[in-house]
Amino acid sequence: MILVITVLFSLFYLFQINKMTFALCQSREIPEEKQPKIYRTVNILVTILILSFYLEVLLKV
Repeated sequence: MILVITVLFSLFYLFQINKMTFALCQSREIPEEKQPKIYRTVNILVTILILSFYLEVLLKV
């Protein structure tokens, strides 16, 4: 049950973070060539954050 809730939360959270990253790229007028690197970095860091959150919840339950 915890896994299902975490996956749903994670998908929503990643979607929102990607929307904010897109807005950042648009407002700062970041070149198209650099945008994939920014998205990759942000997504990897958010994924690490989500995994650590899941492990913390899993170990406390």
